[in-house]
Amino acid sequence: MLISLMDDTYDSHATIEECRLLNAAIQRWDESATSLLPNYLQRFYIELLRIFNEHKREVAIRDTYHVAYARKVFQDLSAYYLQEAEWLHQNHKPSFKDQMSLSAMSIGSPTLCIGLMVGMGDLVTRESFEWAAGYPNVTISCGKIACLMDDIAAFKGGKAKGDITTSIECYMVEHRVTSAVAISKILSLLEDDWKTLNQALFQHHAQLPMVRRIINFANSMPLFYAEKDAYTFNIHLKDTVESLFVETIPM
Repeated sequence: MLISLMDDTYDSHATIEECRLLNAAIQRWDESATSLLPNYLQRFYIELLRIFNEHKREVAIRDTYHVAYARKVFQDLSAYYLQEAEWLHQNHKPSFKDQMSLSAMSIGSPTLCIGLMVGMGDLVTRESFEWAAGYPNVTISCGKIACLMDDIAAFKGGKAKGDITTSIECYMVEHRVTSAVAISKILSLLEDDWKTLNQALFQHHAQLPMVRRIINFANSMPLFYAEKDAYTFNIHLKDTVESLFVETIPM
């Protein structure tokens, strides 16, 4: 919820000056920074601090450092969102490589990979969190899978006003090719990232519980982005949800 609210704020609602102030407050992570913000962002910021403090109380005392790592990657995500807002404000057209590097992080999946581990208790160690918070290839590939599938779904559905340049558009402009060629290239990159996830199972034995959780999270992406952007327009999930939880299974 917090990530979606922050994403929408940076993308659609805040001015560039407000985006800069919000990021400055999130990097400070202190109630004293509330006064930096306009009233509507003060409410978000106070709730953000409250929820993270509540999470610290909910985990075992020995696991409070889990929340500290989640906070760190949330702060990183804010900086990525600000970079996107700055590009849009400056009408900057990034290269395909630069756009992919940023979008793989700003999609939020690497952040969520850490957040999903906060309540895992003894299954994960401080070393595991340190490894994951350093954004190894497996978390970056998870982010790439999410952003590339999102870009394909969004491109097919039509770009909304104010959206940043997608990877498909960057590739088309940079290489002067059609959308069909660009999408074909994106699909081949997706294959490479799925292979990276599979390889991680064999390369990171000490971090296996975290790797499995990251891969399980990545495996959910086709549910949201296989055909249409069902994350943004959740009506597209209606039939799937009904088939799983509402309709009876014929015997």
